[in-house]
Amino acid sequence: MSWLFAAGFVVLFVGLLVSIALHEIGHLVPAKLFNVRVTQYMVGFGPTLWSRRRGETEYGVKWIPLGGYIRMVGMLPPRPSDDPNTLRSVSTGPWQGLIENARAVASEEIRPGDEMRVFYRKPWWQKVIIMFGGPAMNFVLAFVLFAIVMMGFGVQVLKPTVSSVSKCVIPAAEADSRDCRANDPLTPAAKAGLRPGDRITSVGGTSVSSWEAATKLIRAHGAGTTTLGVERAGQALTLNVDLIAQDRPSLDDPEKIDKNVGFLGVAPTAVVERQGPGYVIGQMWDLTERTAVSMVNIPKKMVGVWDAAFSGEKRDPNGPIGIVGAGRIGGEIAASQISLENKIVVFINLLAGLNLAVGMFNLIPLLPLDGGHIAGGLWEGVKRVFARVRRRPMPGYVDVAKALPLTYVMAALLVVMGGLLIYADLVNPVRIAG
Repeated sequence: MSWLFAAGFVVLFVGLLVSIALHEIGHLVPAKLFNVRVTQYMVGFGPTLWSRRRGETEYGVKWIPLGGYIRMVGMLPPRPSDDPNTLRSVSTGPWQGLIENARAVASEEIRPGDEMRVFYRKPWWQKVIIMFGGPAMNFVLAFVLFAIVMMGFGVQVLKPTVSSVSKCVIPAAEADSRDCRANDPLTPAAKAGLRPGDRITSVGGTSVSSWEAATKLIRAHGAGTTTLGVERAGQALTLNVDLIAQDRPSLDDPEKIDKNVGFLGVAPTAVVERQGPGYVIGQMWDLTERTAVSMVNIPKKMVGVWDAAFSGEKRDPNGPIGIVGAGRIGGEIAASQISLENKIVVFINLLAGLNLAVGMFNLIPLLPLDGGHIAGGLWEGVKRVFARVRRRPMPGYVDVAKALPLTYVMAALLVVMGGLLIYADLVNPVRIAG
């Protein structure tokens, strides 16, 4: 293992730990702002590596760097029937026993004077803000990191200026495996006399200022004759082209094939340009949509991870990875032959994408994820609004303890998923470099 690989692993690993720490700060700050007593702020799990107490909160780092947490008192409300002046019945059901034990543990942290500082007594909107603070921090980090790349370094943009003209028509399935042959027909661009350096200004009479707009019009036209407005050496020209129909990879999803779309046979010019905040927002929205779709497909993707881990199948580069796999990718980036600037860009993009994924994953409305507590707070708010509208007594706090059986199952699944990802990342990792 080269020192560059090791350095890349460490850099990305530390970047993820910093992201986790900031995620927990996203919970900690509003919790303290709303006067919830926070007893611990920890990065990692397991035995404590280092800690220091400031005020009522212990800040520290654990030995197992696979997450983090803050501990707030009163996360679980007492049973509605609990009354210190009455005897309590003991439940013997296995799940009910677990719930009651969890309530007892939660109540032990409450000291005299904490009655109004417990989490469950806070207004529903404060609960939502506290629990949404962690994912929100990940989204802010993702936006800032993407903005650094897109606004600082710039992104590759395709311009409607011809960089090369394909001489012949080769079926898409064979385009990467062979050159032109004597019996291959000329491309529409070659027939029309297009040259490198020509800037396409219109397609079929419709003005275009970007390659995306030009290629969409060409594809939508299909086979047949149309006109191209071209600027060549400062002169405006109009060329007649006879487009042909071909099956080409989809512009939205390269893994799909669009049938019988218009084909011209030119390659655009790629340039790197710095973008503005609006571009970053648009890209963040698009990436968020894609990430949400990926979250829905997690069960299917995990089957692929299992097959890769135990059957030796190729790992899906777009599938889930663990913190170990992310670190290995960081090592491969550092050890690759690309320029230092490109390495920095890839590092930042990868860390931004991981923050976006972590934020989205934590919004899944299931305990013990943040989204489960957010859902509980929102449901409490809905119940109180209905009670106010119907002029009925205010309902009690939403009892998230009732969801503990599902929480335990979900927690077990998360542990299994995490273990599987670590194993797969070790024996059959995702590779981005040859």
